[in-house]
Amino acid sequence: MSAAGRSLARYYPFLRPSIQLHNALSHQARHFSRAPGPSRTLSTSTVPSLCRHARHSSHAPTPPSLLSKGAKPVTIHSLQKLYSDKVPITMLTAHNYPSALIAQEAGMDMILVGDSLAMVSLGMADTSEVTLDEMIVHAKAVARAANRSFTVGDLPMGSYEISPKQALASAIRMIKEGRMQSVKLEGGEEMAATIHKITSSGIPLVGHVGLTPQRQHALGGFRVQGNTVAKAMSLLKDAQAVQDAGAFCVVLECVPQDIAEEVTNALKIPTIGIGAGNKTSGQVLVQIDMLGTRPPESFMPKFVKRFSDEYTSSLNGIRRYKEEVTSRAYPAPEHNYKSDQRVTDALRAAISGMPKDV
Repeated sequence: MSAAGRSLARYYPFLRPSIQLHNALSHQARHFSRAPGPSRTLSTSTVPSLCRHARHSSHAPTPPSLLSKGAKPVTIHSLQKLYSDKVPITMLTAHNYPSALIAQEAGMDMILVGDSLAMVSLGMADTSEVTLDEMIVHAKAVARAANRSFTVGDLPMGSYEISPKQALASAIRMIKEGRMQSVKLEGGEEMAATIHKITSSGIPLVGHVGLTPQRQHALGGFRVQGNTVAKAMSLLKDAQAVQDAGAFCVVLECVPQDIAEEVTNALKIPTIGIGAGNKTSGQVLVQIDMLGTRPPESFMPKFVKRFSDEYTSSLNGIRRYKEEVTSRAYPAPEHNYKSDQRVTDALRAAISGMPKDV
């Protein structure tokens, strides 16, 4: 077995049978090509590639390598290039493998594993309930799909506020275990030391100021920020503190457009708006909200636009499934596996010869 084959077999045991078969047939092909005779070629289709290893299940994840072909991975440098060229940066949340696949295939520059998953994916009352362990599970699922978009993992409430040392430990876990390329945390001036601790350790960080959902109770609920002179000045100071501490971009949430524009112009790093108008350096939305995946009567913030109606489409599809199962229209003949009449007859005969219960 080649060095590459041994490495693959070591880290991916399920590939061992395919690697061994590939090696055996390759050896046969080389031997055959050296044998005397008029025809010494062996079709390459006879030798399977590792991409065609036997499937042991009817379900398999879509390989991300099949998506976004030819697209270069998004990096900190390419994000900075978008910013300097004044090209809006696109960010979208993803909470699992399929949502990350579709976000990347749609061309998102950044994918955020946001703690909003607490509410929209896990049914929690607010973001304060979700734990770092839970966030890492979702981050790993997203990372398995995202091989082009730049990924950001949210640090949830309770994982970074105690001390900069705690925050760095949490950030390291999100990078190493969650396989994220950067982290995000909420807070401004008061979190500057924490942000510096993380960024000075070589971990890219996204800041988050304005409405900070993890602190909604202290803010009196989900309220617009920066709508008074004092609040606007505080917002600017927070954003500048986040920038100076080493963040490579900052989210501005629930801020009047004019204020968000002024803060954006005052900074030297990109701003990503959510409910902050279209004058920021980019935009982010929660995927489940913007796709209309939740029931139409669900509460939606003012800034959310539904770009699709996935709830109604999915509901209609599942209803059709129920109807066809009930009427036996599904599965249809084209969904069935071919049977051997001899096997069927033998089984029928065996059953008919079985003793009947008295």
